[in-house]
Amino acid sequence: MSRFSYFVLSLFTLCAGPAVAQQAFECDWPARADAIVEPWEENSRSFANGDVRLAVLDTIEPAAAAFHLLVLSPPYDEVGGRQCRILSLDEGLGFAGLDFSSLNASYDPSAGLVFDINASLYDVDTGTSETHRLVFTLSQATGDIQAMWP
Repeated sequence: MSRFSYFVLSLFTLCAGPAVAQQAFECDWPARADAIVEPWEENSRSFANGDVRLAVLDTIEPAAAAFHLLVLSPPYDEVGGRQCRILSLDEGLGFAGLDFSSLNASYDPSAGLVFDINASLYDVDTGTSETHRLVFTLSQATGDIQAMWP
């Protein structure tokens, strides 16, 4: 796929707004330690007695979709490592922004941990970002992550 085709596809994906699916992907290139937004203590938090950690990632490019959310959580692998997932708008495309200070967490026995955070999506028509509330659940038993726009 040419760079231009990828750019056009990316713009169409971003234009779709909150109807666009957001999902969790296995950790890959965006999960580099140097992508964690600094200061780390303001953009990373742990939950469930330290078993779950969330952190904002900034991959710099694509500029209108550079922010992702890192999720480290159970279940553990055979050597004791947590699963590593990245919550993104689409594969290779993040959000225009994530307001980590708006992060809320609760527990629902039927769903597991429930998080919500303000996530910005780039609007190609106006050239601005629109903020929406992103909700996602995490089952520590299965590692399943479900994300939705309420």
